[in-house]
Amino acid sequence: MFGINIIWKRHMRTLSVDVGGSHVKASVLSASGKMLHERVRADTPADVTPSRLVAIIAELAAQLPSYDRVSVGFPGVVRDGVIRTAPNLGDDRFARFNLARALERKLGAPVRVCNDADVQGFGAIRGKGVEMVITLGTGFGTSIFEDGRLGPHIELAHHPFHHDHTYEDELGDAALKKVGKRTWNRRLALALETLRALTWFDHLYIGGGNSRNVKLDLPSDISVVDNKAGILGGVRLWSSENG
Repeated sequence: MFGINIIWKRHMRTLSVDVGGSHVKASVLSASGKMLHERVRADTPADVTPSRLVAIIAELAAQLPSYDRVSVGFPGVVRDGVIRTAPNLGDDRFARFNLARALERKLGAPVRVCNDADVQGFGAIRGKGVEMVITLGTGFGTSIFEDGRLGPHIELAHHPFHHDHTYEDELGDAALKKVGKRTWNRRLALALETLRALTWFDHLYIGGGNSRNVKLDLPSDISVVDNKAGILGGVRLWSSENG
């Protein structure tokens, strides 16, 4: 029986979903983390409800190969599959919604839900030393790891860091559109140095849809990662005790 379980795990397929303020993206990953299908995506409605989000994820899953389990990165605080905050989707609508349970009922597979920056971190890190991940998208996400282990999730996005403005105020998508790329990049440079002083990271990874707008001359311990990391982290989420 033990041998059968090992073989089964080697063939486990994971439906990995990245929920964002603008789009919901998904793919199916092999047990080794290889993407078995190009990402499919759908627009995130401005007034999306929990039931509509579950339906969107099910619609994307129907376009993909079969899977055995599901990983979801969600933009907010998540505890045991239950949404605590959803600042860019609607706190009032999503607070206390058990997204994991709703998806298990809809998809007929076990589900783990974690903060989207944490999942992206699993797809980006090398597993050595203190590694930090930031996501630049509709909002601003962060995660931190030590020797590959996910640390407690802290909503740094909503902590003031410059003229009483939060990281999300200064670096979210709305700020980028308002002030332009040059000023936004200057703000990002200040944020990176602030985060360095705060965490003493060994390496910091920049992901998210707006990472393509980073025009800084980055030092060797900071790098931009492919936005697919938000999907690729889905397998590691299942091997993590934090899932």
